Amino acid sequence: MSQVTPPEPTPLNAPVWSDAPREAAFKHWLASLVPTQGVMPHTVRLASADASFRRYFRVDSIQGCRIIMDAPPDKEDCRPFAKVAKLMAQAHIHAPEVLAWDEANGFMLLTDLGAKTMMQVIDREQPQANQGLYLQAVDALIDWQLASKPDVLPPYDEALLCRELELFPEWYLGKHRGLAVEGDVRTTLDKAFKHIIERNLAWPSVYVHRDFMPRNLMVEDGRLGVLDFQDAVYGPITYDIASLMRDAFLSWDEDFCLDITIRYWDKARKAGLPVGDDFGEFYRGVELMGLQRHLKVAGIFARLTLRDGKPQYLADTPRFIGYILSTCSRYRELKPLLRLVEKAEGIVVPDVFGFGPA
Repeated sequence: MSQVTPPEPTPLNAPVWSDAPREAAFKHWLASLVPTQGVMPHTVRLASADASFRRYFRVDSIQGCRIIMDAPPDKEDCRPFAKVAKLMAQAHIHAPEVLAWDEANGFMLLTDLGAKTMMQVIDREQPQANQGLYLQAVDALIDWQLASKPDVLPPYDEALLCRELELFPEWYLGKHRGLAVEGDVRTTLDKAFKHIIERNLAWPSVYVHRDFMPRNLMVEDGRLGVLDFQDAVYGPITYDIASLMRDAFLSWDEDFCLDITIRYWDKARKAGLPVGDDFGEFYRGVELMGLQRHLKVAGIFARLTLRDGKPQYLADTPRFIGYILSTCSRYRELKPLLRLVEKAEGIVVPDVFGFGPA
């Protein structure tokens, strides 16, 4: 009697599927990669998930570990990821390479940049100890921006900036804080948003990653890699350095932010990027670009909690409110927005300077 070979063991953190046809399609696709990519289907295990509907798995192969992206096509479009991955490669950025793609079902096989993010290796207690890591990120950012060409990526234009800013009144002020967005509140927001958009669009455009921060930067064998770039656009050069130094999940003191931002500006200027010759003016641009991002993300985090059932993101909202209050307090034209946000947060501040509602 012939001996039956037992099945290979399945990892304890194997992915769980709620959609049986999708699970079957995944297994069929993965099996088709055995002869061409040398993958080992029994080794599939969860790697991570993000704020979207995407999930990531790891799978072993005869050529090393690989990453699988699971992006349901009715909820996620993989085409921007594939397009930007090629742009990253052309710019000599260390980013995932697409090895195989089932476009109809939203499955991708990618190279693996390792398991450690920049966020995981940062020393939070000693900012200057991280200078080398941040300068690696600055170098990658400059390479990315130097590769910029118009009409390749979607424009980060007034319409998109407006849509993003509206997330703050809709989801954070209205649905999270219960503030009626009408009358003086609406007027204050409209005036502030108009100013923010005009100042941000005054800066020249380059390729913008849009989430260039330590959670999306990988560190392996001293090499820095870039992830989560599928939402890249062509927009203000101030954006990515603002997101790097005013992080969604990590705050640095002003001295360290200034140090890295000055070093970026100096390197970018010498490389011929359009950052201007006045650092003070550039830094103001970075602050206002950061303000736009923080208002947007506060709205997104409220939406993730209230609509998508992901409350862990709202826990980081106080960081964003702190950024918003700090930036608004520096500029007279943003004082009405400062007072509005203070009101929404229940912060009582004596009106000693006479700034009333907008």
